[in-house]
Amino acid sequence: MFTGIVEEIGAVQALEQRDGGWQLDVKGGETTRETALGDSIAVNGVCLTVTRLEGGVFTFGLAPETLARTNLGDLKPGAGVNLERSLRADGRLGGHFVQGHVDGTGVLKERREDGDSLVCTIQSPAELLHYMVPKGFIAVDGTSLTIIDVLDDYFTFMLVAYTQQHIVLPRYELGARINIEVDLLAKYAEKFMAAR
Repeated sequence: MFTGIVEEIGAVQALEQRDGGWQLDVKGGETTRETALGDSIAVNGVCLTVTRLEGGVFTFGLAPETLARTNLGDLKPGAGVNLERSLRADGRLGGHFVQGHVDGTGVLKERREDGDSLVCTIQSPAELLHYMVPKGFIAVDGTSLTIIDVLDDYFTFMLVAYTQQHIVLPRYELGARINIEVDLLAKYAEKFMAAR
């Protein structure tokens, strides 16, 4: 379980096939402290298991489902990625409950300045928009954000100046794929109501 409060931006070292599967190497800093093999780290909002940690570089194995459902397959060496260690039981929940189980991807369609903030528009599949509401939670590349508007094929949110400096989204080109995890509570509420 994560909070969606990104701890730092890591740097991709490699994404390649090794030992019969895909592996991702990411250079970290603060997130490597007190981290052990088998721990969970959210990389752009995707819960991954640390399989090696050497010289400040994490290695993660990537399943075919992970590559198909997320933007991790788009990564190139030198790219920045959002990193967050899993929530400790005695920690503070600064964002919202984020599982690190990405529901799908959207596309960054627009960014515009509003004072020192940045309004972002993400084109999203209808099956994900179904779970979104204005002022509700959303995890975008693992960042806990508040939705402004939900329209026919997109949603919007705002990044304050501090957040812009501490996540990767402001670095993306328009058209980039973005990982989306909808609010877990919305999915449970829908299932509960359907059963009634």
